[in-house]
Amino acid sequence: MDELEVPARLFVLPLKNTVVFPQMMVPLAVGRPRSLQMLEDLPVVERVIACAAQLEEDTEEARWDDIHKVAVVARVQHLLKLPDGTAQLAVQGVRRIRLTGCASDEPYTIALAVAHDEDPDVDPGGMDREAVVRTALSTWQQLVAIAPYLPGELLGAAHGIESPTHLAYFLANHIRLSTAQRQELLELDDGLEKLSRMLGLMAHELEVMELGRRIQSQAEESIGKSQKEYFLREQLKAIQRELGELDADAAEVQELRERIEACGLPPEARREADRELTRLERIPTASPEHSVIQTYLDLLVSLP
Repeated sequence: MDELEVPARLFVLPLKNTVVFPQMMVPLAVGRPRSLQMLEDLPVVERVIACAAQLEEDTEEARWDDIHKVAVVARVQHLLKLPDGTAQLAVQGVRRIRLTGCASDEPYTIALAVAHDEDPDVDPGGMDREAVVRTALSTWQQLVAIAPYLPGELLGAAHGIESPTHLAYFLANHIRLSTAQRQELLELDDGLEKLSRMLGLMAHELEVMELGRRIQSQAEESIGKSQKEYFLREQLKAIQRELGELDADAAEVQELRERIEACGLPPEARREADRELTRLERIPTASPEHSVIQTYLDLLVSLP
């Protein structure tokens, strides 16, 4: 596909929050009138377009001045027009291009374009290249292992890629990156520099994912502790019910709760009273601590 001759004039599809990379297949949804008209006018035989990211994602009808000039020429592989007037398509990125001028901006943008290929891999056997590739694949393996949005088959696919440039594009196409980060990667000329940049981005994503796992684990432990306490309290109530203690004890706690609510305690004292009342509910009536807490609460609500 790298041998595709870049047409001198290309229909331009502005992209709001997507960057198409060379050699990557990307699904797109199109709903803006200018873009739909452009797709309508595409030749049936050779459907080749320029995919260019917008400078600002909130621009509704992007024109020449609203798009990045480093873009990708892509083939439209599939195009499906939907009943609601929108369209879904799949494009295959072919090679990087530079948009050099605007041939027309109405009813959609047609740009003048030239090939803008990446620098060749001049030292395919170099140690720097091998080190960066190995580190990238190792980091990718860790990401695939913990990221639920990355299917396992992507690991084997990455190991089959030899070119640092192609590997960087493959990784960037699958992990969570901002549009600005993807565009920055596209504009870098050196393949090893692209892959080194991806290393930093993947390390950040890995750190975020691991932090998320720790937070989730802590939350699950907290939920587990709360559930355990709930079941223990229910068991305690069942035992007290069998002993005939539950009704009297519950009435006693309810009376204290009503007195606490009625006496108008300051916020700090109210928090302390609620905390001790919760403890009182959990402690068996026969426990010496039960009478201590009850006396304490009686005194607390009796103070002026």
